[in-house]
Amino acid sequence: MLKKESLIWTLFIILTITVAACGNGNDNGSYERSSIQDSLDNLNPNKKEDAKILYGREIFNHTDTAVPENVGNKLSCISCHGDDGLDANSPMVGVNVTYPKMHHGKYTTLAERVNGCMVRSMNGQKFKEDSKELDAVVSFLDFISKDVNSKKDVTWRMDNNMEKTPEPDITRGAELFDRKNCISCHATDGSGTGNETGPALWGENSFNDAAGMARFSKAAGYIQNNMPRGLENTLTDQEAADLAAFMLSHERPVADKSEVGTYHLNPGRDYITKERRKKIRDKTFDWESLDSVKKAKQ
Repeated sequence: MLKKESLIWTLFIILTITVAACGNGNDNGSYERSSIQDSLDNLNPNKKEDAKILYGREIFNHTDTAVPENVGNKLSCISCHGDDGLDANSPMVGVNVTYPKMHHGKYTTLAERVNGCMVRSMNGQKFKEDSKELDAVVSFLDFISKDVNSKKDVTWRMDNNMEKTPEPDITRGAELFDRKNCISCHATDGSGTGNETGPALWGENSFNDAAGMARFSKAAGYIQNNMPRGLENTLTDQEAADLAAFMLSHERPVADKSEVGTYHLNPGRDYITKERRKKIRDKTFDWESLDSVKKAKQ
């Protein structure tokens, strides 16, 4: 009897230790979030390489205040990629091995991708190619990804696109914005409460209409995967689509074509541009002109 009880207790202890160990990493166990966080916190600012990484971390987390001359709104990288880029829903861990790759029709390096975000999501200016700021951000991303060896190891990268998007209704979206208490973080006028706590969703301090989030299918997918905080993946496809349409129907900065090109202006893509925003508010926009909505109806 004693042997049996001893065996049961032994198995219980092993199970407890195993569960605790699994809990230290990312929600899907693919990377050790706490370990990366500890490594960041233990960097020595008096060492040149560590100081560069920490500067990149500062830019990543507080972009609008760390490099105000390069930012045209009140957002930071952390607005979408929370907790040092380690947030389980949209992590940046492993991004260094996924680039270079084709992006917006051209072969793009990680540094170029960072600058792409600066002129779109940040509605600002690119870093100079040889600048300490760009070098610092890339070094930071390399550091949080230092244990990732190849693309096949990056199993946690979430696809924030909703390939088949139900036809939305912005009236329902407005009701959901209130009912789901989006206003507690993003304010009643969408101006936000802070670039980490609740970034601006529209208006002059938000992303411009060439940013990835200005795409209807991207916005719907991101909202469903990441919102509301603590209740991620509880919105239906229809609810996420309604909220995305409501958000994107509001005015926001118009992208500078001389900086971003005309990729987002191609009518075959689902960026919600100024012309489309007006039609959505007037309720004259043909949602089926967007492939993601058309696919949902097939």
